[in-house]
Amino acid sequence: MPLLTDEQLSAARTDLPAWSVQDGMLVASFTFDAGFMRGIRFVDAVADAAEAADHHPDIDIRWTTVTIRVVTHSEGGITEKDVALAHACDRLAADA
Repeated sequence: MPLLTDEQLSAARTDLPAWSVQDGMLVASFTFDAGFMRGIRFVDAVADAAEAADHHPDIDIRWTTVTIRVVTHSEGGITEKDVALAHACDRLAADA
């Protein structure tokens, strides 16, 4: 799967306002004011989506904040797989 060009990544991010590019990865943090367990349920849902897509993000849990980092390691950067997983994370966060 080819890496996204800067223009493609910029266009993709218009639909991903919570996401930024940091160290060559798509990164977003989600805060769950309802508490720790709500964040954990979100992580469980992300894990299910990632497993189904065979594309696994880096996940950092800090009390009520979950940070997701996605990159296609085998390609050395951001691909459509990462954009698709970012969209899935946004949908799952809205449902959490």
